[in-house]
Amino acid sequence: MRKTILLLVLLLTLTACSGNTNLAAANLMAGIDRNNIAPIAIDSSQENGADKTTAIADFSLAIFEKIHEGKNTLISPLSIISALSMTANGADRETLSQMEKVFGADISSLNDYLYAYKTYLPTAEKYKVSLANSIWFKDQESLQIKKEFLQKNKNYYDAEVYQAPFDDGTKNDINAWVNEKTAGQIKKLLEEKPPADAVMYLINALSFDAEWLNIYKNTSVRQGEFTAQDGDKKTVDFMHSTEYGYIEMPGAIGFSKPYADNQYSFVALLPDQGLAVPDFIASLDGKVLIDAVRNQRGDQVYASMPKFSFEYSKELSEILQELGIKDAFDGELADFSSLGQLGDGNIFISRVIHKTKIEVDEKGTKAGAVTAVEMSGSSAAPAEPKRVNLDRPFFFMILDNQFSLPIFMGVLNDAG
Repeated sequence: MRKTILLLVLLLTLTACSGNTNLAAANLMAGIDRNNIAPIAIDSSQENGADKTTAIADFSLAIFEKIHEGKNTLISPLSIISALSMTANGADRETLSQMEKVFGADISSLNDYLYAYKTYLPTAEKYKVSLANSIWFKDQESLQIKKEFLQKNKNYYDAEVYQAPFDDGTKNDINAWVNEKTAGQIKKLLEEKPPADAVMYLINALSFDAEWLNIYKNTSVRQGEFTAQDGDKKTVDFMHSTEYGYIEMPGAIGFSKPYADNQYSFVALLPDQGLAVPDFIASLDGKVLIDAVRNQRGDQVYASMPKFSFEYSKELSEILQELGIKDAFDGELADFSSLGQLGDGNIFISRVIHKTKIEVDEKGTKAGAVTAVEMSGSSAAPAEPKRVNLDRPFFFMILDNQFSLPIFMGVLNDAG
């Protein structure tokens, strides 16, 4: 009889983390140190940085193009690749090969890159970034998890590890862990206890809370009209500002708006009039997108953006199979022998659940960062300010300013 493994639950919310929660299950990695791994040097201009950033952007755009269905959409490329890489540490042979091909990188180099990237991510009072990982496996004699798999995910992802009976108490523990790591923004991941054939969950939680470098004043917020994807017009609050990061690329114009200390940025791209957002996204690849951000000009931009907030969730297993990760979801073909073994069955991925939440208002974003640069010349006449009015569906990202890796990627189709 085949057993099912629920390998991944990707959970993220754009808010800061809170204090510890008491769990019935004990963290098996508590007190076990990470092996001493020096983070590799990653530079956005060098192969070990630029190639990985582009590969992650390519992978994320491929997912985004398939899931976008004309409604507000939000994913976290950083969370998805982190959780899948953690899982790939248990894969072997063709299963691992398919995952690496879709990632655009081998798992060893991804472990190194993501470990170093997390180490370098800046966090301060006005911009808080947190990544948390946990592995939950069923307490049953026939399931044997390899210590090497757990240790590797401790070393590179600082994963907490819990052995639990997968009953109502386990459901409550997982929900409590989720509630803690998202500061109460997502209170429940599981509505019912784990299915009888579930033997493992791998969970990634990403939280991000940042203030704008320049907070909007009350006089900068005025009502305006937003035309939704379906043509419906709604009156909403628009935030008006002057920025100094202008983006112009085939099919779109946009701007970047910095968060505190210029460590992170919110980037908005408005497709040309008549060009639908899905068609714009289909025209992109990772290099084009990242280059457009890195090559932004210091032109003055009169920008307007609606206040918005929404939640999004998506089960990603079908999409990942369409992209080429097939064997991992097949009960007969999946090879997770580096993860462990199940005495009376095979281990494979059953579901991949992705949840997100975002809030953008006058004070900042529960996530984000943008750069504002003032440039002047002594001989040339001042350029005419650019204008970008986000009064119809647009594509947006939240990324770090050092490496330009998309931490979040979304589309606002309806600001109402």
